[in-house]
Amino acid sequence: MEPELLSMVPRPVCAVLLLFPITEKYETFRTEEEERIKAKGQDVKSSVYFMKQTINNACGTIGLIHAIANNRDKMNFETNSSLKKFLEDSLSMTPEERAKYLETYEAIRVTHESSAHEGQTEAPSIDEKVDLHFIALVNVGGHLYELDGRKPFPINHGETSDDSFLEVGIENLLKWCYTRFLLYFHKNYEKYLYKSLAIFMVG
Repeated sequence: MEPELLSMVPRPVCAVLLLFPITEKYETFRTEEEERIKAKGQDVKSSVYFMKQTINNACGTIGLIHAIANNRDKMNFETNSSLKKFLEDSLSMTPEERAKYLETYEAIRVTHESSAHEGQTEAPSIDEKVDLHFIALVNVGGHLYELDGRKPFPINHGETSDDSFLEVGIENLLKWCYTRFLLYFHKNYEKYLYKSLAIFMVG
């Protein structure tokens, strides 16, 4: 997390993905945050691609879709890419419609299931209760957005840039973890972050 070490990460960094535990403290914070934003409002650019999560245990897939969808201009999709078609088809949809579309999109479902079984640990079933969750942080139009399919909308965390996105993202993650999980992490929060933080990069 130190600046001199972050400076060694190849740029541009397009998204930051975080895996974290869903705790009672987090659920309380999430509810309070949503009510506060609904009351005060926020600026969210129309170009932010956001979708709801309606499929159990698919938060990792949703996080990757959020990361890629908001960096389409940096991607080189393969010919006849199923993901490219999904993104193009769903661009004009609402977050809820995108979620429903994903439920019936066979190509991504098959890829999700095959990838889940390639790991060294047994993947949970779609109905199994899991207390871990993925979210994505992305830079859209010079603002850092938190994209979480369990929430009703993207959350704008302030200004950033292509050059500062990783540093601003890490700073927000540290604040994020302090406010939501201070009691959970106690003195081991940084060790946990090293294990759960993934950086999505495009060279």
